[in-house]
Amino acid sequence: MTTPTSTRHAAWRPAAWVAVASTALLALTACGGSDPLGGGDDAASGSSDTVTVGSADFPESQIVAELYAGVLRDAGVSVETKPGIGAREAYVGAVKDGSVDVVPDYSGNLLLFADKDATAASSEDITKALPGALEDQKLSVLDASKAEDKDALVITQTTADKYGLKSIEDLSSVCGELVMAGPPEFQERAYGTSGLKEKYDCSFKSFQPINDGGGPLTVQALTKGDAQVADIFTTTPAIEDQKLVVLEDPKDNFIAQQVLPLTAPDRLPQKAVDALNEFSSKLTTEDLIDLNRKVSGDEQQNPADAAKQWLGDHGYDKAS
Repeated sequence: MTTPTSTRHAAWRPAAWVAVASTALLALTACGGSDPLGGGDDAASGSSDTVTVGSADFPESQIVAELYAGVLRDAGVSVETKPGIGAREAYVGAVKDGSVDVVPDYSGNLLLFADKDATAASSEDITKALPGALEDQKLSVLDASKAEDKDALVITQTTADKYGLKSIEDLSSVCGELVMAGPPEFQERAYGTSGLKEKYDCSFKSFQPINDGGGPLTVQALTKGDAQVADIFTTTPAIEDQKLVVLEDPKDNFIAQQVLPLTAPDRLPQKAVDALNEFSSKLTTEDLIDLNRKVSGDEQQNPADAAKQWLGDHGYDKAS
């Protein structure tokens, strides 16, 4: 994405927040290359025995980062966490400079970040393309999980019934009558308003920027009728809870977005690599939806507590 959210998960994700990214990038690059995230020389050189797990600045990323941390602890790895670093531009910089060793990311948006001309759309093709695209940036990824969270155009059932809409292709004939809500950066991303115009000839009546990354304010704009279409991430519990309609995307404007660990070559000890790969084989999209509901729904759990419960339920007895 390219992503994240924010209550995207309660302010949601895989798209990056431009304002946050700019601020975080300034912090990361200030002071002659010093490490504002506190990793120090050991982190930059990869010499520390402690693995530092970071996250983007939205709840789902923070949840997955806490899962990574627990899985690593269960494997006997010493772990520190640095949540809420910012958007992709910021946390990629943190991985590059060594102040963070691993961070959750989303396959498709990460590929587009590394190679803006990439054309892969399926999960298989994206997974194949990623290592080569990341090589020049001295980055790498571990195994992708089954869990996926991607942008989607979402409408209410009332709007679907009124216009007979099942897909973005159907939507194209009435886009000019409708207001769309989404994160401000949606207007800048290749899959955003320009992608919809290019692939579906869809130009909305107006665009309502809401800076919560497809979170509750965006959902509220949709359900109250302030907007008729919204960019909402597919693991957002409100889609199921409020019976919203995700429009089909037959032309793959929104490409596959599997959750996977972003790191750097030879940064992690082998037991950490093995543990994270095993974990990724277990994590599902349904897990993400349930975890997001715990954090962003009525329970209002913090990401660490939600992750701890999942880990305990899945046999990670030494995760805390």
